[in-house]
Amino acid sequence: MKKDFSPLEKKTGLKFKNKDLLVQSFCHRSFLNENPDFDLNHNERLEFLGDAVLELVVTEYLFQQYPSESEGQLTNWRASLVNAKQLSKIAGELNFNNFLLLSKGETKETGKARQYILANALESFIGAAYLDLGYKKCKEFIKKHLIKDLPHIIEAGLYKDSKSLFQEQSQEKVGITPIYKVSKEWGPDHVKHFIIGVYLEKELVAEGEGSSKQEAEEDAAKKALEIKGW
Repeated sequence: MKKDFSPLEKKTGLKFKNKDLLVQSFCHRSFLNENPDFDLNHNERLEFLGDAVLELVVTEYLFQQYPSESEGQLTNWRASLVNAKQLSKIAGELNFNNFLLLSKGETKETGKARQYILANALESFIGAAYLDLGYKKCKEFIKKHLIKDLPHIIEAGLYKDSKSLFQEQSQEKVGITPIYKVSKEWGPDHVKHFIIGVYLEKELVAEGEGSSKQEAEEDAAKKALEIKGW
């Protein structure tokens, strides 16, 4: 299974000395199940390393650039940069989809499953780059491709969860604090499922679903923001 990774090296600005490390960073566990003779391992250990490198670079940047901000605020901003949704977006911008080594089944998967695979691949790629090219190169890559989104995230309040945003907006625009009520729940304790409605006084604005009350409330708030156009 040979893929030409040179377009990716050009796109990311990172030229690997050890091409095997680069290829391995894109190798999903499922690919090895279908290709047992493949001579490289899957990318999970590299992902573990890359996650730590990414967190350090982002933490160091925030600590140095925002000396007057609280720990809580810096933590929120960091979380907004290193979550799966954001990482998969960056991986998409860098055309990572074209280089993933997946099983036939995983290749057909889209949506959240692919989002997580892309996010993990970006972390693996950072881990591989750290081993092959060192911390400085990783730092340059992360600043250029990930931290670039920080001003927009801060300005648009994207680091806040949907519940916080909806509460802020509803208090500001209509002077009401939203309340959440369980509409329906089912299933045994270990696989519970909830549908929860978010209300502005008596108005049911939206309903959300999730495997926990917190998840369902967050989903409801996200939908409510879209419905209200806030």
